[in-house]
Amino acid sequence: MSTIASSIHPDAGTATPGRIYIFKRYERFWHWSQAALIITMLVTGFEVHGSHQLLGFGRAVRLHTLAAWALLLLWAFTIFWQFTTGEWRQYLPTLKKVDAMARYYAWGMFRGTPHPYQKTVQRKHNPLQRLAYLALLAMVSPLIWGSGLLYLFRAFWPQFGVDRWLTLEWVAWAHTAGAFMMLTFFIVHVYLTTTGHTPTAHIKSMITGWEDVDEPGAH
Repeated sequence: MSTIASSIHPDAGTATPGRIYIFKRYERFWHWSQAALIITMLVTGFEVHGSHQLLGFGRAVRLHTLAAWALLLLWAFTIFWQFTTGEWRQYLPTLKKVDAMARYYAWGMFRGTPHPYQKTVQRKHNPLQRLAYLALLAMVSPLIWGSGLLYLFRAFWPQFGVDRWLTLEWVAWAHTAGAFMMLTFFIVHVYLTTTGHTPTAHIKSMITGWEDVDEPGAH
């Protein structure tokens, strides 16, 4: 079933053995739009932080804020899409084969060890990926968005008594910590895209939607 894609997805081509149409149009749009917005927010955010001077403080603040609202809107629509299509099930965490995946990424892939996880349309993400996305959604995202929204609406702090127990310095530290966590996730994510059967295989699949998969136990 996983290799028969052309009858289900109108933008898919001809499915062949070992090749599946795995990423739908919206998933690819979401992925690349999100990547562009996150890069924009990292670049402008670190300029606001004083790490570099590229756009100027004022322009960096405005672009950072605009990108943040755009990303929130994208996430809101994506959550709706995930639940209406059932794709949210792809992100349910599991500990099955986590140890095998950890060994594979630690040293197995450098020794030519067969990949322990076979990707399918119903199971696009391996156990470590699922846990990483859970950590991103449960820890990093709330830290970034919570501190960012607190900063944006700091003018309303006195009205709700927030200024009596929270300082702008603590919000800035929390937001910066979240930014470094997101940067770490981004760097690791980009590195892992190069660990396919070719360095650009995973990137290509996120452009075309097609993924070349090995048969179980194959290199």
